[in-house]
Amino acid sequence: QVQLVESGGGLVQPGGSLRLSCEASGNIFNINTMAWYRQAPGKERALVARIINGGTTIYSDSVKGRFSISRDNVKNTFYLEMNLLKPEDTAVYYCNMETTIQTTIWTYWGRGTQVTVSS
Repeated sequence: QVQLVESGGGLVQPGGSLRLSCEASGNIFNINTMAWYRQAPGKERALVARIINGGTTIYSDSVKGRFSISRDNVKNTFYLEMNLLKPEDTAVYYCNMETTIQTTIWTYWGRGTQVTVSS
């Protein structure tokens, strides 16, 4: 069993920065990927950033150059650093982790944290 808890959301002005954290607990082994998704009002949940086991990262076009995903294996935590925030970044942000045990893939989700970008 794995549990994920996000933190760090809040209200920020355009051009500002926030750092989101996702703390994992439980039986954490054989991690394939860690990722951040977001869901804006009236829209589908979409991938924001992903980091693969070997360290490779991918980003959606809308956040390239502004957001950065990273991890701390000692703390079992990964992060999303968000800079130069825009109103269109307003959404609920969810952390995600995928693991493989033998041939079975397990996917875990946090409960989400609200990010609002407004003046």
